[in-house]
Parts: sequence; C-alpha cells; structure tokens
Amino acid sequence: MPPVTRTLIIANVVVYLVQMAMPTLVVPFALWPLGAARATGGQVSFEAWQLVTYAFLHGGLAHIAFNMFALYMFGSPFEQVVGQRRYTIYYFVCVVTAAIAQLSVMQLSGAIYPSIGASGGVFGLLLAYAAYFPRNKVFLIFFPVPLPSRVFVFIYAAIELFFGVTGTQEGVAHFAHLGGLVGGIAMIAYWRNFGRVR
Repeated sequence: MPPVTRTLIIANVVVYLVQMAMPTLVVPFALWPLGAARATGGQVSFEAWQLVTYAFLHGGLAHIAFNMFALYMFGSPFEQVVGQRRYTIYYFVCVVTAAIAQLSVMQLSGAIYPSIGASGGVFGLLLAYAAYFPRNKVFLIFFPVPLPSRVFVFIYAAIELFFGVTGTQEGVAHFAHLGGLVGGIAMIAYWRNFGRVR
C-alpha cells in the first residue's frame, strides 16, 4: 500500500478508536454550520480547523469501514501515478471543497447539525480513479454489474445529486460528496493545464 494512503487509513482508524473512547471529541472537531454559535447560544461553533478535522471522524463501524476500503481501492493506484506530494494535496483539497459545499447547503437550509466522515475526500479519489483509469471496471455492491470507472463515477454523481436535491436519503451529506468531486475536477484540470502529470 502506498505510504500516504496507508498513513491516512491509520490516522482515520486511530481517531475513530479515540472517538469511541471519548465521544465528546466530535463536538469541537466535527464540521458545524457557520451560524451554529448564534443558534445554540455558543454551545457549538464553526472553527476553521473543522474544514479538515471532520474528515477524520466517523459515525460508526460501517461508515469508517466503507470509507477506508474505498480510500484503499481508489487512492492506492492514484497515489502511484501522481506521487505522494500531489496525492496529499489533492486529497485535502477535496476534503476542504467538500466541507465548503456542505457549509453552503447548511447555510441555505438553516439546519444546525454536525457533518463528519472522509467521504468528500473519497469521492474526490473516485473521480481521480475514473480520470486516470477510465476503462477499469468497478461496480456498486447493490448493483453488481461491472462498469467502466468513468461511467460509474458519472452514475454515482447523478445518484448523489438526486438524493441531495430530493432529500430522499437523510443523514448523508450528499452535497459534500459532490463538493469532493468538484474539488477533484478542479485539481485535475489545473494539473493538466499548468502542471503536467504523465
């Protein structure tokens, strides 16, 4: 397993174990909406570090297991292509753009709830995998038909947009996932135009 992917997985697992021992860890490090302090009388608030720290917290064993499996599957080959430095920058750009997308949606809705999970970064890696390995076959667990990765990511993004707009699947930050994809698109476009990656 490439070193940055391995380090990210280890960090997520360690934080998850600490989180299980200290559940209150979620309060200062989850991603809270910009108006949280005013709405809750200062009990919780948005802080700049939450743009990154939320991505190391998870809501349960299935949540972290799925995210870490996807991080390994899509991150490992991508890291081998672009190298450790660019991979690290790419991942955290996707994490931050996912957070910004989620903050924007929460600001519009007025909802006050925390967001956690590495899914924004993982969705960025899924986009990168489709960009660099477009003909590799992948499939959804609930739709076990192998599809080229570029088709898969398009379908998955459409599903996320549908769920996000309709509110069909509550409790999932669909727009954060899409924000991670947008961050990935921006980074790959930048590299292809200004910083060549073979």
